[in-house]
Amino acid sequence: MSIFRFQQFSVIQRQSAMKVCTDAVLFGAMAPVSRGDRVLDIGAGTGVLSLMAAQLGATQVTAVELTRPGYEEARLNFANSPWADQLEAVHQDIQGFARSSGREYDLIICNPPFFENHSKTTDALRKLARHNDELPFAELINSADQLLASQGLFYLLLPMHAVDKFVEAALVAGFYLSHQTDFRGYFHNNAKVSALTFSRTVSVLVGSLITIYESHRVYSKASEVYLSPFLLRFTKD
Repeated sequence: MSIFRFQQFSVIQRQSAMKVCTDAVLFGAMAPVSRGDRVLDIGAGTGVLSLMAAQLGATQVTAVELTRPGYEEARLNFANSPWADQLEAVHQDIQGFARSSGREYDLIICNPPFFENHSKTTDALRKLARHNDELPFAELINSADQLLASQGLFYLLLPMHAVDKFVEAALVAGFYLSHQTDFRGYFHNNAKVSALTFSRTVSVLVGSLITIYESHRVYSKASEVYLSPFLLRFTKD
């Protein structure tokens, strides 16, 4: 599907390596965006998370994307959206952006590459989007540390197998896990990914589990709460 249509915007995804998927959309819909936030989207791809953040009330969103196809599509998707003047696409690696931008953000969101030292695809762009060769966790954390405001939040989506390793590395840098929401497809499935929220303040960890589907193609009530403002199937007549 080359165009994914939401209620308030559309995402062209002809060239970008990673297409819109349910996990990413739910992750974006649950983002802890406060009205007026300055948001940074690291590894933005098509810009879908940036667009969702704008719909949730962010007033300034910067989308940093390493690949040229992803950057071009994000820029086009932003221009075609209702928030064109609030969205900025940047074609650069996040390490360089962190060193040179001099900016601070209230919320950093990221759906990062997570495979290490192995490949299951010969597609160069898809491999780059899925593997962390260009963005090891330590460098992602360091970039977030440079760019996040003192009271800001760092929000990312990781597969379950990577959570403990990332949490340990984040703690060394002074980031404390405050919320963890695990996603599972159906009630009989194990959780496969987790939405993690970090801050620089020590707090009691709030953990939860959300089941995406009640049955085939039927969203659970819990996921519908978050997805109903975005997906076309929930459009009210």
